[in-house]
Amino acid sequence: MAPTPPTDAELNTLIRARLASLGIDLDQLPPGTTADPETGSPGRDSVLASLRSFVRGTVAELAAYQMPAPAGTDPALAKALSQQPAPMLYPSISTQWRR
Repeated sequence: MAPTPPTDAELNTLIRARLASLGIDLDQLPPGTTADPETGSPGRDSVLASLRSFVRGTVAELAAYQMPAPAGTDPALAKALSQQPAPMLYPSISTQWRR
């Protein structure tokens, strides 16, 4: 059974939370879908619609991506190999991510 895709409201929450963690507040944009005539800033609703479209189109592709296993690798082992953490220049900074 395929997972239920997220609703627009759920995606809006995800997008706003992710942007807030980066210090970006969408409430600074003008409300609605039309751009501000003075500044040219896009409307908040059009930005959210664009980001929802991006997330819906990209996340499924990224989630399905698996690193190709070396030739001759047992298929049962290939999935485990694709889940290995990526090599990092400074691995100590990633220890919190893996807890």
